[in-house]
Amino acid sequence: MVFWLAVWQIASMVIHQDLFLVSPVRVVVRLGQLVTEGFFWSSIANSLLRIGGGFLLAVVSGVVLGALAARFRRVQELLAPLMLAVKSIPVASFIILALMLFSSRHLAVLISFLIVLPVIYTNVLAGIRSVDRQLLEMARVFRIPAARRIRYIYLPQVLPYFLSACTVALGLSWKAGVAAEVIGMPEGSIGEQLQQAKIYLNTPDLLAWTVVIVLVSLGFEKLFLALIRRAAKRLERM
Repeated sequence: MVFWLAVWQIASMVIHQDLFLVSPVRVVVRLGQLVTEGFFWSSIANSLLRIGGGFLLAVVSGVVLGALAARFRRVQELLAPLMLAVKSIPVASFIILALMLFSSRHLAVLISFLIVLPVIYTNVLAGIRSVDRQLLEMARVFRIPAARRIRYIYLPQVLPYFLSACTVALGLSWKAGVAAEVIGMPEGSIGEQLQQAKIYLNTPDLLAWTVVIVLVSLGFEKLFLALIRRAAKRLERM
C-alpha cells in the first residue's frame, strides 16, 4: 500500500497537473473537508441503502432459485437462458433500458440485483450439486429429517461456494450500482457527486469520492461476510 501511494505521489509530481492527477495528500485533505459536510454522509447512506438493498435481494433470490434449480431440472432449464442473458448483456445496456422504464431513484437497486443474481445462483447451484451422494443416500436410509440434512450435509458443502460468490458479487454490486447512479444521477447519491465532479473537472473530489467508494465497499464486504460466518458457526454449535 505504501509503495503504491509513493508511486501515486511521484506520478502527480512528474505530471504536475492537478487536472489530470492530484497527489494523495490533496485527496486526503479534500476527503477531510467532505467529512464535515452534511451531504457527504447522506450521499453515502442513500447509496449504501440502494446498492446494499439490491445485493441482499439478489442473495436471497439467488439462494432460493439455486435450490429450486437443483431440486427441479425444469426450473434450471427455464432459468438458464435468463441467467445467460443477464451475464452477457453489458451493464450500460441494462442501465439505459431501465431508465426508459423506471425512475432513476431506484435504478441502483435494480442494477445491483441483476449483476449479483447470476453469481449467487450459479455458485449455490454448483455447491448443492457438489454434495456427496453417499451422504445423501445414508440420510435417506436412516430417515434423517430434511432440516437436519440441510444443516449437517448441505450447509457445510454449499457455504464455501456461497462465500466465494458473495466475495465476488459484493465488488460487482458496488461497481454496477455506482455506475447506475452516475448515469441516472439520483439526488443525494455517490454517483451524483462523481458526475458533478466530472462536469466541473474537479479531480480532487473525483478521487476523494472514489476512495470513499472503495472504503464503503470494503467495509460492507467485511461486515457481511463476518455475519455470515458467525451465523454458520452458531448453527454448527446448536
